[in-house]
Amino acid sequence: MALGANQSSVRSLSSAKPIDMAVELHGVSFAYGGREGRLVLEEIDLAVRPGEIVGVLGPNGAGKSTLVKLVTGLLAPDRGTVRLGGADPARLRRGEVARKVAVVTQREEVAFAFTSREVVLMGRAPHLGAFGIERPDDHVIAEEAMRSCEVWQIRDRTLSELSGGEQKRVAIARAIAQRAPLLVLDEPTAFLDVHHQIAVMDLVHERVKEASIAALVVLHDLNLAAQYCDRLLLLRDGRTVAHGTVEEVMTYRRVRDTFDVDVYVGVNELTGARFFVPMRKRS
Repeated sequence: MALGANQSSVRSLSSAKPIDMAVELHGVSFAYGGREGRLVLEEIDLAVRPGEIVGVLGPNGAGKSTLVKLVTGLLAPDRGTVRLGGADPARLRRGEVARKVAVVTQREEVAFAFTSREVVLMGRAPHLGAFGIERPDDHVIAEEAMRSCEVWQIRDRTLSELSGGEQKRVAIARAIAQRAPLLVLDEPTAFLDVHHQIAVMDLVHERVKEASIAALVVLHDLNLAAQYCDRLLLLRDGRTVAHGTVEEVMTYRRVRDTFDVDVYVGVNELTGARFFVPMRKRS
């Protein structure tokens, strides 16, 4: 079941006007230390449209987090182009980027003295006037986001009082309150128990489909990726292994060769989704 049983709550979190393409990458390469440095991504092509969830998979060091930084303008490609809602994110002011994309990183760097409600209200910052004063609507939007993520009950607790999973759900509520046309989620289910992993992904799915926004989601969990993503980008050593539907990308051979682990690939009879069980090495 999704976080927050009230479906109208999710519908009320409407996004900005739909755009033709939320984010596009064409021939993107990046190396830390410039073109002569360590190549992290090479010739990456990717497009995410409103109404779809695109997952990014790959082992540690594949370049997934670097891809997130390129999409959000924190890094600029050495070669190729990145377009965020049709614009180069590296050339936009941070406020302009924040109106186009809401980001949840692996590690949130927010001062622990802030309460959960204050953190979620930070998501409204790109929409505030010159004086940065919150309006009644901003508080309503923040409350709806917190209720949908099941963190309204901890609204007055500081981040220092929360578990890692609770902090993650607060970060996701902040991203939802931002009401951007693109969600970029880097390991959104990290630190969450199984119930909240499913609940968070249900919430993301509902928001993407009902509000016609886009989501780019970095995942390590193969089963969550198979259940929730419309398309996948599989990376290894900074290069594209495969890009397409779950059935096209997540084959036994590709998963085995990319992650260097043997897996059992099955099909869930209830949902039709593929599932994966890692196999121990035989002695």
